[in-house]
Amino acid sequence: MKPAPLSTAPKILLVDDNRDGLVVRRLLLEEAGCKVETADCGKEALDLFLSTSFDVVVTDYRMPQMNGTELITRLRALKPEARIILLSGFVEPLGLNEQNTGADAVIAKSFSEPVQLVRCVRRLLNAPRKPPVRENGEARRASRRNLSH
Repeated sequence: MKPAPLSTAPKILLVDDNRDGLVVRRLLLEEAGCKVETADCGKEALDLFLSTSFDVVVTDYRMPQMNGTELITRLRALKPEARIILLSGFVEPLGLNEQNTGADAVIAKSFSEPVQLVRCVRRLLNAPRKPPVRENGEARRASRRNLSH
């Protein structure tokens, strides 16, 4: 069953070093009525984030040079209220959750991921925005850090 399109065209930044994953998720989100820009690494994602306004960022966890939680920390330092979804095939083994990653939602890569991703995007677009608080106050510290490192 095809999900109903969103009423307006929200802008999504999709980040993954896996080209196939980018293509499939981009098509899924575009079919749901979103405008999607893609980045294949954290640095490219940061550059796009600085130059364009996005309604939601969807990032993979495992990427070279900068993993998804490192990217989330940097995005939160730039815009604490950003809406961010973290995707990973390692949610269970690594114990990834909203509190220890800084993401608004953490989704395991699985057969149900497409439905969960569209639902999560819709939920975040309709929710009032406040920055999440990481375990041990990491989100507050991250917002004070210098991004030059």
